[in-house]
Amino acid sequence: MTTVQAGMTYYKQLNEQIRQIEDSAITVEAVIGQRYLGCGSSGKTLTIHGTPGNGLGQYLNGSTIEVFGNAQEAVGDTMNEGDIILHGNAGDACGYGMRGGRIFIEGDCGYRGGIHMKAYQAHFPVLVIGGRAGSFLGEYQAGGLILVLGIGQDGAFPAGNFSGTGMHGGQIVLRCNSAPEGLPPQVLVRAAEPDDLAQIAPYVQTYCRHFGGDADALLAQRYYVLSPNPAAGYHQLYTYES
Repeated sequence: MTTVQAGMTYYKQLNEQIRQIEDSAITVEAVIGQRYLGCGSSGKTLTIHGTPGNGLGQYLNGSTIEVFGNAQEAVGDTMNEGDIILHGNAGDACGYGMRGGRIFIEGDCGYRGGIHMKAYQAHFPVLVIGGRAGSFLGEYQAGGLILVLGIGQDGAFPAGNFSGTGMHGGQIVLRCNSAPEGLPPQVLVRAAEPDDLAQIAPYVQTYCRHFGGDADALLAQRYYVLSPNPAAGYHQLYTYES
């Protein structure tokens, strides 16, 4: 394993230094806002201590990034494959345009988490938020899974306003005591069924393996599933034969 001290190193120089390391396991210490760490990388295990700046793991292509601290905006922007594990909170637009891989956030996520997420063939993106999410969660979501566990929320709806605005694919699964109200017309809501719980179980178990907690106790709680409403889709954008 190779260890790098970030400190006051400018982000361009720090990223160049990391890219030149041949070791597959790299630890970066004393990170104080440097951007684009791990951007586009594959085959690496990057452990970060501190607070990475915007664009952590952008275009990630198979590496694992684990952060012991919070992260700023655009974590996992347009990532293809790999894992990002945050022992803290994430800023806005986490998982923006995410096309594959998994993001696990121990705490909260800012606005527009999972915006424009999409799935294709074997690529299935997953965003797991342990606490709560800000407004516009899953905006224009086109595929994949967003799971909000609502830990510490005492059963309250664990997201802000306008969840699923423009949603036309994928699912948002929320742990809360009652069905959310006031959702956009593009969104349907229903209580989770056994098949839904079976789908999320591996991600809850992985979350607890990373951060602690009782997966069985979490899975025994009440969940609600948000999915696209076919009757309120954007029909004018599609062509078809009558």
